[in-house]
Amino acid sequence: MEKDIGLTVKKDSNFSEWYTQVIQKADLIEYTLVSGCYVFKPNSFSIWEKIQEYLNKKFKELNVKNAYFPLFIPESLLKKESSHVKGFTPEVAWVTHSGETKLSEKLAVRPTSESIMYEAYSKWIRSYRDLPLKLNQWTSAVRWEFKTPVPFLRSREFLWQEGHTAYATKEEADKEVFEILDIYKKVYEELLAIPVIKGKKTEQEKFAGAAYTTSVETFLPNGKAIQAATSHSLGQNFAKAFKIEFLDKNQKKQLVWQNSWGFTTRSLGILTIMHGDDKGFIMPPKVAHTQVIIVPILFDKTKEKVIKQCLNLKEELKDFLVEIDDREAYSPGWKFNEHELKGIPLRIELGPRDLENEQVILVRRDTLEKSTIKIKKIKESVEKTLENIHDNLLKKAKDFLKKNTIEVSKFEEIVKSVNDKKLVQAFWCQKNECEDKIKEKIEGAKIINVPLDQPKTIKNCAVCNKKGIELVNIAKSY
Repeated sequence: MEKDIGLTVKKDSNFSEWYTQVIQKADLIEYTLVSGCYVFKPNSFSIWEKIQEYLNKKFKELNVKNAYFPLFIPESLLKKESSHVKGFTPEVAWVTHSGETKLSEKLAVRPTSESIMYEAYSKWIRSYRDLPLKLNQWTSAVRWEFKTPVPFLRSREFLWQEGHTAYATKEEADKEVFEILDIYKKVYEELLAIPVIKGKKTEQEKFAGAAYTTSVETFLPNGKAIQAATSHSLGQNFAKAFKIEFLDKNQKKQLVWQNSWGFTTRSLGILTIMHGDDKGFIMPPKVAHTQVIIVPILFDKTKEKVIKQCLNLKEELKDFLVEIDDREAYSPGWKFNEHELKGIPLRIELGPRDLENEQVILVRRDTLEKSTIKIKKIKESVEKTLENIHDNLLKKAKDFLKKNTIEVSKFEEIVKSVNDKKLVQAFWCQKNECEDKIKEKIEGAKIINVPLDQPKTIKNCAVCNKKGIELVNIAKSY
């Protein structure tokens, strides 16, 4: 029995409700009884699997190996690096009892794995021959946010990969920080069709315990920026705390240089918001679980012939991810709406008249454009159209980012532009008081990062009007 499954609000008029409806009606998320913890349904988890495949390939090219470390971290380990534990303490979930018995030491439910991994690294690394050590793990993390949870974007449990590496020299470690950042940029642009801005975090915004943090950030159609992934230089901070030492070629004891880097399921929320429209979710073709959906138009007299041709089409398109929707309990129109809601990149419609004319109707999800294609040209047409969909989604997102980025030179202009839902670029003097003023005077806003690509001409700080040092990106942010 058919029922109305479409969205009841528009993205521009009620964003929060739109997002809630999309993630549920597109079968991405199921809520649970634990606030901030969600079920990733196959439609969303399949995207995460594509991201895993891509990143695993890239990491292996850098000779990074996958491993797994425990979920539970003894309090004594977490406390070893003081600035690190201070940064995470408010968000840590603790295990204090086993049944009715109180544990002798509290166990943290993994907020991140530096401490549990580096305890092992201190045992494994003895000589320069043990370096570099490059491990990654695919796992979940728990950060008990006090803010209102938002599925994908700010959840209490999330999925991610976290890479942890140790090198003999600072130069090797620094090189990797930016190699990983480039990989993260490619994931967003090559897979998800989303442009990102590479940059460094300010001292106040860097990862707890890091020497410096780099990030890729993007700006969403609801007027908020979001951190898309991070790559941290840990310097020797953790090496000192955990005594990760090695004998160099001259038999002198040295501390290792370390990095950590991570990419999370926040990316699925970014994808939803960036590309979704008033009809629902839009999947870029390279991460779609179904790239092409074939919908036969069925009548009793021609049903058998139409289904047979659909099967032929599926075989012809075996290089792509293709499904046939031959459910008879639903009308073609209802199916069209459902597949548009769930974001299938390309739809093929085939009815008896099309069969006679040896043609099909192609419908793109990104533009909803229809075109008539001869069956003999179907493979090349599908291949070209899927490529065009990715390119169009990326171009549209880049155009949005460019249109909504504004450079200003005065503080009142920062306030106005951020409140007008713009990504603001302004020069900054690097003083904490100017950074704090932005946070204090504009609710929810901050310096999101310092772009790696800096202009040659430096202007005065837009906050205090004194000598500026660097251009920064400012916006309201998740």
